[in-house]
Amino acid sequence: MSKKFKGKIAVVTGGSAGMGLATAKRFVQEGMDHVFITGRGRDALDAAAAEIGKNVTAVQGDVAKLSDLDRLYDTIKKHNRQIDIIFANAGLAKLAPFGTVDEKFFDLHFDANVKGLFFSVQKGLPLMKDGGSIILNGSIADIKGFPAMSVYSATKAAVRSFARTWTNDLRDRRIRVNVLSPGHIDTPILEDLQQGEALLKMKKEMENNVPLGRLGDPDEIAKAVSFLASDEASYVSGTELYVDGGVAQI
Repeated sequence: MSKKFKGKIAVVTGGSAGMGLATAKRFVQEGMDHVFITGRGRDALDAAAAEIGKNVTAVQGDVAKLSDLDRLYDTIKKHNRQIDIIFANAGLAKLAPFGTVDEKFFDLHFDANVKGLFFSVQKGLPLMKDGGSIILNGSIADIKGFPAMSVYSATKAAVRSFARTWTNDLRDRRIRVNVLSPGHIDTPILEDLQQGEALLKMKKEMENNVPLGRLGDPDEIAKAVSFLASDEASYVSGTELYVDGGVAQI
């Protein structure tokens, strides 16, 4: 692996599984000095840290709880280093037809995917280097009208909007802000949508809808995040990169 992240520090929220874990692993493989990962479950977080193997600190917490975010950044302060990269990845997705959505379901998604993402970045800014990179995990759902996903899709449209406004808000600090929008990726979050035979059926239907004929792998997302985080993307800001096998593009 290259050493393109030598001397750099990153924060990856939702780093205990799926795309977050794959990205944290790739950052370390590509020479990152240290990665801070978050996750709600202690056991999964410890297992992720063990899988990454080195240069990692796992901080348990829920991004929807601002006190947990404060604890994350207090931990980083103790390392006496500035942050170069934030990958605001943590979020959730559940299915509910429009007519069945209640306040609890609505708040669950907006608390994690919008409020949690917003404050994950805002609270990290005082520790972030000028010229750093922020990557927000979006979704093809911000432009696609999937049934039973109205609330989730709206949260991801908000994420896309954040990248536009924050690019202007942070222009004096030369901090780049971009959105990485995955398509159908084979991660544990799919198990929040369906279970058992219904899950297998859903995955097959997803595969059939993708021009490349398969689900994406989490490391394929990690490669794209690595690009946006690196100096290779030094003139890329305010944009949305779809990594979806073409499903939302044709």
